[in-house]
Amino acid sequence: MCILKCCSLRVLFLLVLCRSVQISEAEGKGQILPPTIQKIIKGYNKYLRPFFDNGPVSVGMSLDIASIDTISEINMDYTATIFLRQRWTDERLCFDGNKSLSLDGRLVEMLWVPDTFIVDSKKSFLHDITVENRLIRIYPNGTVLYAIRITTTVACSMDLTKYPMDKQTCTLQLESWGYNINDVMFYWTRGNDSVRGLDTLRLAQYTVEDHFTSVSEAVYETGRYPKLVFHFELKRNILYFILETYVPSILLVVLSWVSFWISQSSVPARICIGVTTVLTMTTLMMGARTSLPNANCFIKAIDVYLGICFSFIFGALLEYAVAHFCTLHRPSSKELPKEEDEEAEEERNGVLAAVANSCSASDNVNKIDSNKSSKTSIDGKKERSKHSGCSSPMSVMKRLFCIFDCFHVKNPYHIDNYARFSFPLSFIIINVFYWVYYLYF
Repeated sequence: MCILKCCSLRVLFLLVLCRSVQISEAEGKGQILPPTIQKIIKGYNKYLRPFFDNGPVSVGMSLDIASIDTISEINMDYTATIFLRQRWTDERLCFDGNKSLSLDGRLVEMLWVPDTFIVDSKKSFLHDITVENRLIRIYPNGTVLYAIRITTTVACSMDLTKYPMDKQTCTLQLESWGYNINDVMFYWTRGNDSVRGLDTLRLAQYTVEDHFTSVSEAVYETGRYPKLVFHFELKRNILYFILETYVPSILLVVLSWVSFWISQSSVPARICIGVTTVLTMTTLMMGARTSLPNANCFIKAIDVYLGICFSFIFGALLEYAVAHFCTLHRPSSKELPKEEDEEAEEERNGVLAAVANSCSASDNVNKIDSNKSSKTSIDGKKERSKHSGCSSPMSVMKRLFCIFDCFHVKNPYHIDNYARFSFPLSFIIINVFYWVYYLYF
């Protein structure tokens, strides 16, 4: 028992001695720490902002866009990885010397930092592999550089009426959460050059056309808060959509025109082409909308074009139905009998003769009335004018008959001949108007 007590006392004594040595070493190190570190450890209040009683503190910001990972039209947002750098001056961190101090990122918990947040952020996270990606650097004049690397998903309101020939303007807005303009002022450190990385950025479907920065204020019920806005304009690359959607839809329309050169008696062949092209176009239209919002209140340019192509394909199918219907009701030879042509001609001549007789009767009445009234030259001019007015209804009627005769199909087999010319011509004209409107207006 005595031996055990002696051993325990010795172990306890050694532990106390080691603890006292560690404390003395820590106190010795604390005495040789730089003044700035001593202020951080002793007497620094991180809950009070710099210049607490001497006006607002100015915070300068700059960004480096490392990558823009995704741009979603369905969710109307984009995901980007950025390096956010903030600079401000804290008079409590001044120290003697001409070199800056780079501190461990975990020391930021002991300092005052701006409460900056991204306004339209849906979700964000700070990278922490292998450690939290933070940087703290303190300069002799009290300037603090605080940099972090974050990935954020930010909402971006998009106008898809000209999709896929559209341009989208997205923003990245930075605000102070709790400090108003009387406490904190935000500014871009280098103006439009404060944001870098977009010039060398390569995106899958977009090209960055322009970007600029602005400074404004956010007004809420609780006050006015500083706000920095970064604007960047994205132009969609249309080549992918031309190869993926526009060219296949054009080829389907051209394929539907092949039926115009197939005999009307080949019913299975023409029906097969028409139904196949309609179903294929329907599938193409459904596939083109998979990457777009389901509930969308505006018609997009690609919807207009696919609707035009579907109308032409469906029209080609209807054209055969009309031609086949007319053929069934006129099952004779390809040329109509001469009797029917003569009957139609006599019918038109009878109508014209009736109009001419009515005009001549009115002319005779006018002549009698004019002889009874006077035979002066003035009355003669009026008579000639009335006589010439009788011929004008006849010419109008002839023109109307000619116009109606153009639309009258004498031979159902000529419907395909008309379609071979009218369908391609109208499709080309509509394409010209479509591309000019959506590319230049």
